[in-house]
Amino acid sequence: MVFATITGNNEDVADIVTEKLEDLGCQVTETEISQTDAAEFNQADICVVCAYTYDEGSLPDEGLDFYEDLQALDLSGKTFGVAGSGDTFYGEYYNTTVDHFEAAFTKTGATQGAPSIKINLEPDQAAIEQLDTFATQLVTHAQQA
Repeated sequence: MVFATITGNNEDVADIVTEKLEDLGCQVTETEISQTDAAEFNQADICVVCAYTYDEGSLPDEGLDFYEDLQALDLSGKTFGVAGSGDTFYGEYYNTTVDHFEAAFTKTGATQGAPSIKINLEPDQAAIEQLDTFATQLVTHAQQA
């Protein structure tokens, strides 16, 4: 579980998904994107990124190296998921980082275990339920792979 956050919302998203994955019996390592080597995903069965979108659709500056390195990996046989908190105020740029990471994971040969989740601002009860379902789908997919 790798996250990037400014407001704390994406760390909250990561915490919620991590807690559910642990409840489902997974061993989870949660790290901040600037402190993480993308190659660490080689040791995981399920790879998850929760990141924010900056300004007009930009990836987090602190995650650019991670993003570039991720695309060079071969994660065939791995399950991935992407979630992010954003602000609908940004219109067409709302949570576009989620789409960028989804495309990056696809390049690695990993398979998407659950539809990506885009949350407006901080996770409310409905978002928590979505994230719990997201985590459950990731585990189910990984078990069937």
